[in-house]
Amino acid sequence: MNKKWEMFSLEQLGKITSSKRIFKSEYVDTGIPFYRTKEIKELANGLKVSTELYISKDRFNEINRKFGTPAIGDLLITAIGTIGEIYVVDNTNFYFKDGNVLWLRDFRDIDPDFLKYSLMAFVDELNTISHGSAYQALPIEKLKKHRLLKPPLAEQKRIVAILDEAFEGIDRAIAIAEKNLANVRELFESYLNSIFTQKGDGWVEKKLDEECEIIMGQSPDGSSYNSEGLGVPLINGPVEFGGIEPFSKTVATKFTTEPTKMCKEGDLILCVRGSTTGRMNIAGQEACIGRGVSAIRSKNNQDWVNHFISFSRHKIYESGSGSTFPNVSSSELKKIIVPFPPKEQQDYIVSQIKYLSTETQRLEAIYRKKIAALKELKQSILQKAFTGELTADTVEKAA
Repeated sequence: MNKKWEMFSLEQLGKITSSKRIFKSEYVDTGIPFYRTKEIKELANGLKVSTELYISKDRFNEINRKFGTPAIGDLLITAIGTIGEIYVVDNTNFYFKDGNVLWLRDFRDIDPDFLKYSLMAFVDELNTISHGSAYQALPIEKLKKHRLLKPPLAEQKRIVAILDEAFEGIDRAIAIAEKNLANVRELFESYLNSIFTQKGDGWVEKKLDEECEIIMGQSPDGSSYNSEGLGVPLINGPVEFGGIEPFSKTVATKFTTEPTKMCKEGDLILCVRGSTTGRMNIAGQEACIGRGVSAIRSKNNQDWVNHFISFSRHKIYESGSGSTFPNVSSSELKKIIVPFPPKEQQDYIVSQIKYLSTETQRLEAIYRKKIAALKELKQSILQKAFTGELTADTVEKAA
């Protein structure tokens, strides 16, 4: 560490506080923008702010006169939910919600962008300590006690310039990878759409219950549940799904000694209740099915039905009655219209879908790995920046 770098707690360098409470009764139709966590996150990420709430100018002036309001160069950091979204204030014509956002003000001899990057490194450290599960709250006292190395102001500005340039390049690379990731999935979905909506010669349409047996789940008595393997496996929903991919196999993690409705190995298991409606897996074994799912068993070509239902999952979700708690009934499932080409064509199309699905997943894995590596690179550069190891050469070698 450079001898000119000194260690301080944040509360030694400035004030860490929040806003004064604004009550709902104080909202007005127009006036001074009043930001919540959502708007602070938008500002932190350079997005256009979707202002929805306002307070009167008189109330704003009163608060400013008595307690102060955010000034240019102050920092606001989200502290509840997804923590660590940091906005360096560049506009003073607003106020913000107390509690969910912490306010760093009146900091001495410290560049606001240097402080922002330091706090980004701190948040990364918190998430590393929590083994990948993001912190849900950042207590104000924890932030006050956080210690950082403070170099001279000229050195701070040099570090900020290096980080700005490095992060601009990394963020650009992440955006390209994310776009490529989205494009891969969109191309696959577009192919499925062309298959299932642009029907050819010899195709016929049937209701789902003409082609399949549909078994609606029925939950056994809760007292029969166990995890010791007594009775038969129980599938209640995604908890028993073997993965997020629709064609993953269900797993036996819960059992019942009083089975009700049963599925067979290889049946399509479809979620029909709640926010997971439309999600599916394939039954990994014979099992009892609870009321949150249904089993769909084709009489002729299970693969074709599986792929069509997977393609239709969003429509199935939308067909659920009840906007806050979707619920797809047996009658709704029965009337789903399924297109069927001749059997030989079904087999060929399914083989093509499987091949393209495998390729899509392979490319998605590559892009996700690249995005993760770029984000790790940002963390690595941040850590070096606040231990005195950062130079332009360091960034080039890391990249």
